[in-house]
Amino acid sequence: MRAITGLWRWRRNPLRRTTDLVEAWVALTALVVLCLAVPLAGWTAGSSAQASLQRAVRAQQQGRTETTARVLRPAPLPPGAAPSGAQTAEQRFRRAVVARWTAPDGTPRTGTVTTSRGSTAPGDTFPLWTDRDGRAVAAPLAGDTARAHSFVAGLTAALLAGLGVELVRRLVMRRLRFRRYARLDRAWASVGPDWGRTGTGS
Repeated sequence: MRAITGLWRWRRNPLRRTTDLVEAWVALTALVVLCLAVPLAGWTAGSSAQASLQRAVRAQQQGRTETTARVLRPAPLPPGAAPSGAQTAEQRFRRAVVARWTAPDGTPRTGTVTTSRGSTAPGDTFPLWTDRDGRAVAAPLAGDTARAHSFVAGLTAALLAGLGVELVRRLVMRRLRFRRYARLDRAWASVGPDWGRTGTGS
């Protein structure tokens, strides 16, 4: 960040212009805002995401139950269905099987679910998460995963805040430069007709 480079304009100098002093104030303000707003934005976004994700973790853990499913047979492919590239890549690690498991109310359930390739033979067992009605669902969000997502959200917010401050600083500095150039153009235009006449007595 180049905001700190504008602080040299605080030095007393007979050639220092008003715009130099304004640029120094802009640099100082940008530095203070960076030191305060960026950490605050990151902490606020991270805390908010953490609270929201932890509520989701608790809700999922309360509404989902882990059970053990037993493979009955591989799941048949739909007739004439050509697997897509994403499905082919997923099949390298997971396979669809017909399995049987027990719902939270104790009733047996049978359905098509996915499992790792190491648990696709008939009779193999694997852990399965179900909802309160006994339907197969994804595993609940882990607390560590929620914290990682919160950290990423906070870091992203801090970076965006820093970029926003730097963008505003650059826009203000650009505006100041344009005003300085316009003032120089007016000054040159006012002395332009006298160029080359110094000392001629005219």
